[in-house]
Amino acid sequence: MSTTLVGVDSMLADYERRDATEDEINELPHVADSISFIVWIALVVSGAERFLFYAATTPWQNYAQYDRENTSIPGALGLGEAMASNISSAFYAFTFLMSVAFAVLSDAWLGRYITLCLSFFLDFCGCLVLFVTSLPAITDGSVKLVGFILAVILIGLGTGGVKATITPFIGDQYPNVSPQLIITKKGERVVTDRMLTMQYIYNVFYWFTSIATLSLIASTYLEKKVGYWAAYLMPLCAFAVVVPLLTVWHKALVKLPPQGSVIPQFAKVIWFSARDRFRLDAAKPSYQAEKYHREVDWDDLFVSEIKRGLSACKVMACFIPYHLCNNQSVNNLIAQAGEMRLDGVPNDAIKAINPVFCIILGPLLQRFLYPGFRKAGIRFGPITRMTWAFVTMSGSMAFAAVVQKLVYSRGPCYEKPLVCEASDGGRIGNDISVWVQIPIFFFLGLAEILGFTTLAEYSYSEAPTNMRTLVQSLVQVSSGIGSALGMAVSPLSKDPKVLYLYTALAATMVVVASGFWVVFHRYDRNRN
Repeated sequence: MSTTLVGVDSMLADYERRDATEDEINELPHVADSISFIVWIALVVSGAERFLFYAATTPWQNYAQYDRENTSIPGALGLGEAMASNISSAFYAFTFLMSVAFAVLSDAWLGRYITLCLSFFLDFCGCLVLFVTSLPAITDGSVKLVGFILAVILIGLGTGGVKATITPFIGDQYPNVSPQLIITKKGERVVTDRMLTMQYIYNVFYWFTSIATLSLIASTYLEKKVGYWAAYLMPLCAFAVVVPLLTVWHKALVKLPPQGSVIPQFAKVIWFSARDRFRLDAAKPSYQAEKYHREVDWDDLFVSEIKRGLSACKVMACFIPYHLCNNQSVNNLIAQAGEMRLDGVPNDAIKAINPVFCIILGPLLQRFLYPGFRKAGIRFGPITRMTWAFVTMSGSMAFAAVVQKLVYSRGPCYEKPLVCEASDGGRIGNDISVWVQIPIFFFLGLAEILGFTTLAEYSYSEAPTNMRTLVQSLVQVSSGIGSALGMAVSPLSKDPKVLYLYTALAATMVVVASGFWVVFHRYDRNRN
């Protein structure tokens, strides 16, 4: 048996299909299935949400850090770099922790579709508050601050709900069908593979996310050239895409009903296994009946799914330092850019290079690297891909440290950028081009493709069917913990200590990558 993954929708055009036999499954090449129209609808909704998210949140660092009188980088609140970075980290921690509450709400009572609609409504309210309080007519700084905090809370709630539901919601749109024999227009006989199809769908999902992230370019230029109110008008416009897609096609979208909370059963399974040296098999009905003469309200399959889900959770826990590193792009790397020679580029626009690399690299990996490895017989499963994500993230932080060292080696302010007299009141950064940051965002983009897309695919496929939203929310919890760690290390987010922060993060990711591979590499073999 061989596997390949190419331009799926075009390759499978004009085909015949039927259920594949066991021999055909074992002998014929495996391919990803074509993606239905309704899957594309869900993918576009996810992209629109990312568009509004980045358009709203990218200007936050400058908006909170600088005051309106700053001639180099105009702001609004004047809270300083450390406080602005803390607010950013607190927002991400709050967002990802709220995803757990929305996950329980979705799985137990509302279902993913209604939870998604509710989350978008909260996003809309937050964006509206942010837009109104950023208008030039609002001159009271306390009103702007209260509006900003309220917007952070509302958008945090909405984003938490979306993050908990959108990934499993997209996966729900592709039906769980048996392997199909496809006879293509060219007469080639291939078999569809659900695992390859889900990998393809989530790679497209992240590709859409990367395209939507480019909204930050327009947002930052509007911030610089027009004002913050114009930048915050952009996310409101995204709802003109989201609302019709979720309402016009709501009957066609797959809306799995809530199955009631399985948390009580889950807790009992964990309790019974803990009483027997944490062996999950001890919670199976047959074991409980034989040893304790006890009847339980679950079956062996439920215990097996929990076992698989907990294995996925162990993998997610290793992403905590990864998220801490990735979050540098929304605070410290923006501040680093502000200390350099910008040549007319907004300091918070340079991070747009990251999604550009994602847009370019994603299809290249999907079209050439992954199929090439398969044809060569090289296993490049989820665990291997995530290991390399950690390695490339280390490379990104290492280069950030190099760039920071270069910034400190140049005048006029050397290790005190923007604060010496020669900076002309913070208008003149150190004499090094901001474009030196490009390799940082190249490695970040590669790490995100190998890490985030693989984790989305892995968490959906490994999670129990009736706990997929909850497991996905735990992915967000790991990110929230990473943001909380960002707050803990915020005292290092100052010159010249930030150099030590980048160096420590690079070293940490090397250690994490090594340990991750040693502990989990067998999962790829078992999955195959």
